[in-house]
Amino acid sequence: MANGSVRVRFCPSPTGNPHVGLVRTALFNWAYARHTGGTFVFRIEDTDVARDSEESYVQLLDSLRWLGFDWDEGPEIGGPHAPYRQSQRMDIYKDVARKLLDGGYAYHCYCTTEELDARRDAARAAGRPSGYDGHCRELSAEQVAAYEAEGRTPIVRFRMPDETITFTDLVRGELTFTPENVPDYGIVRANGAPLYTLVNPVDDALMEITHVLRGEDLLSSTPRQIALYKALIELGVAKGVPAFGHLPYVMGEGNKKLSKRDPESSLNLYRERGFLPEGLLNYLSLLGWSLAADRDIFAVDEMVAAFDVADVNPNPARFDLKKAESINADHIRLLEVKDFAERCRPWLKAPFAPWAPEDFDEAKWQAVAPHAQTRLKVLSEITENVDFLFLAEPVSDEASWTKAMKEGSDALLRTARENLEGADWTSAEALKEAVLAAGEAHGLKLGKAQAPVRVAVTGRTVGLPLFESLEVLGKEKTLRRIDAALAKLSA
Repeated sequence: MANGSVRVRFCPSPTGNPHVGLVRTALFNWAYARHTGGTFVFRIEDTDVARDSEESYVQLLDSLRWLGFDWDEGPEIGGPHAPYRQSQRMDIYKDVARKLLDGGYAYHCYCTTEELDARRDAARAAGRPSGYDGHCRELSAEQVAAYEAEGRTPIVRFRMPDETITFTDLVRGELTFTPENVPDYGIVRANGAPLYTLVNPVDDALMEITHVLRGEDLLSSTPRQIALYKALIELGVAKGVPAFGHLPYVMGEGNKKLSKRDPESSLNLYRERGFLPEGLLNYLSLLGWSLAADRDIFAVDEMVAAFDVADVNPNPARFDLKKAESINADHIRLLEVKDFAERCRPWLKAPFAPWAPEDFDEAKWQAVAPHAQTRLKVLSEITENVDFLFLAEPVSDEASWTKAMKEGSDALLRTARENLEGADWTSAEALKEAVLAAGEAHGLKLGKAQAPVRVAVTGRTVGLPLFESLEVLGKEKTLRRIDAALAKLSA
């Protein structure tokens, strides 16, 4: 492509939930544009009428905004190359296809699916490449007339040049494809609908994209597109061939490529669980790139300042949910407490919260938020961590009760209750001393002594710091819950 500013694009199809691999591609393109001071073009590839939906389109835009991506050209913004939805550019593709046919760069192919399959099978049996064999490349007028008399409707095929194609991949280095491995390919269906193989490079050409950063699964189509670009240059449609960089696969369980069918691939899943956009982007950036060998936690701005596609690792990257959660937890800790408290809001009310709206106590929430912030991996965990504050009785399952209430727990709870009744309830440290003294009276260390108190008061064996929780819950409710636990033990 001609020298000048970097222009990259992100061009998803609006089908289903956004995939984390798709987000990683968007991130690398966006970061490269911002790092170089270039242009980030957002384009929608919505020509698949059977699979594309307006609902998915709206969801896609919402997801990109949630992640913090902005685009310089594209839907709802416009730009010099509008429209940015392929479904609104059909006349453009029809015109380019006609120019390719008129210029001899493409031809009509009348082969039926059955004929193609039979010839492919024969080629495989003979040990030859099984791609299209050029059967319709040089049809005579009589052959065309005969096919049309049969009622055959042709597709349009691009005529690949009989030459080796070599290019330098920005991630993988120099790659070479020989002509027998890159046969002629379809660009327009028999019904006149343009295929991805035509519309994608045509849009890139007309939008003057300089760098195509995309998934490794599209690598095999690159020599075909390079040949098409050269034809478009000769026709005056394109100004040059963009540089290509193919990003590594994102692998899931069993070292298989993460697919849309894998639950952990859905962006919505992470959003609903309460991943921070900055935490998720930090983790996704590590799937093929790193800021430094000894540093995993960084802000998006730091990534932008350092990102170069030349530093992307070509090897497959494995998606590790535990590491993603760990990185997200670090980003939760980095928030200002006020910001953390606000970001938890969705999980403190219906449909997530099990308490009635009128039972939520803002003062209690503000008091406990700093302690909650140090405990969470994802924001959705806040609900079960603070439910004991807003419910009339703690939620307790039998497993937690059995684990905490060992032999002698009733005696310990009675001593703890007595000590707590006389303690200073304005000091978490004083409450800790009260339970510690109860434990010592029964030959137990603090860890063992506080377990039955925690389950009696909060219903859970793990959670927020216990004594700060008791201070926020208050003396009356704490003692009443210990009494209820004693009654249950005696029963």
